[in-house]
Amino acid sequence: MVTIKEIAAAVGVSSATVSRVLNYDPTLSISTRKRQAIIETAEALNYATPRNRSRAAAQGIGLGLKIALVHFLEPAQELADPYYVGVRLGIESRCQALKSEIVKIVHTGSPPEAAILEGASGVVAVGHYYGDALEWLHRHSRHLVFADYAPAGDADDSVLSDVATAMTRLLGAVHAMGYRRIGFIGWIDAFHEPENIHSERRCRTYIEWMTKAGLFDPDLCLVERMTPDSGYALARTMLSNPSPPKVLITCNDNMALGAYRAIHEMGLRIPEDVAVASFNDIPVAQFLGPPLTTVKIPAELIGETAVDLLLERLSGREVAKKVVLGTEIVWRGSTPAPVDHGPTRLGELSPV
Repeated sequence: MVTIKEIAAAVGVSSATVSRVLNYDPTLSISTRKRQAIIETAEALNYATPRNRSRAAAQGIGLGLKIALVHFLEPAQELADPYYVGVRLGIESRCQALKSEIVKIVHTGSPPEAAILEGASGVVAVGHYYGDALEWLHRHSRHLVFADYAPAGDADDSVLSDVATAMTRLLGAVHAMGYRRIGFIGWIDAFHEPENIHSERRCRTYIEWMTKAGLFDPDLCLVERMTPDSGYALARTMLSNPSPPKVLITCNDNMALGAYRAIHEMGLRIPEDVAVASFNDIPVAQFLGPPLTTVKIPAELIGETAVDLLLERLSGREVAKKVVLGTEIVWRGSTPAPVDHGPTRLGELSPV
C-alpha cells in the first residue's frame, strides 16, 4: 500500500503538505500547480486515505447487517429536541447507504427485550446511560457504540462533541466583548452525579471558568430538572434578579426558545437589554427574532460516525476509540459578534 511519504518524495514536498492537500485543508497555502501534482501522483499510485479505506471496508461489511439503535428518549420527547432528531437521522442515513437493517429501541425505564440486542450485529446507543442501564447495554450487546456520550473509562467506543471546550470558548468570547454579568441556565444531570446538581458538563465548566475569572455569582447560575418550560421559568427568575445578567447562556437551543419568550414578556430587548447565546444550532435558531447565537454541534455527523465506529469493530478493530468532533460558534443577532482587536487584558473593556 502506497504511503504519504512515498507521494511526498515523488513530488518533492513534505509529508505534512501531502496530508493537508489530500484532506482538503482550505488553510494550506500552496500553488495550484503543486497541489495538482500531489493529487495526480496520489491517483497514479492508487493511494486511498485512511478515511476512504475505512469507508470502503465498511461498505462491504454493512450489507445485510442488523444494527440496533437504542434511544434514551421517547419519540415525542425526541421530536421536542431537534438536536437528537439530527443524531438519529445521521445513524439512519448511514445505515441506509450501507444497506444495513436498523431496529429502533427506546430505553426510558424498564429495559426492552434483551433478545433484540442479542440478535443484532451491533448496537448504537444514543444519549446518556448510567448504572443499571449502562450495565444492561454492555451485557447484551455484541458490539456497542455510544453517540453523543462517552461512559467513564476507556473501554467503550464513543463519538461526541466537547461541549466543555465549546463553553470555555464562548465564555472567553463574551468576556472579551466586555461582558461581566454572565448568566447560565441549564438542567440537572440527575443520573450522573445525583448529589451534585451542577455536574452537567456545560454547567460545571461555566462555574469553573467564572470562578477562576472572579466573576461567579450563584444567583446567575440556575438549573432544574428538564421540562418543556425550563428555559422560560429559569430565565424569568434570573431576569427578575435585582442585578440581572447582561448576557444569558442557555444549555441548549430549546431552553433559549423559552428564554426568548420570558425576555419578550418582560418587555426587554435582545441584545440591547440582555444578549443570549446557546448550544446545538437547531434549524429554528436562525429564524428567531433576532436570530440566535449558538454553538453548532454536528448532530448528524455524530450519528454517521457512530455507525462507522461500529463497522470498524466488525472489521476487527480491538482497541476502543473515542472520537471528539469539533464545534463552531455561529454568531447571530442575539449577541454582538466579536471584533478582533488583538489581545485584550482584563480591565481594558468597560464591564457590562
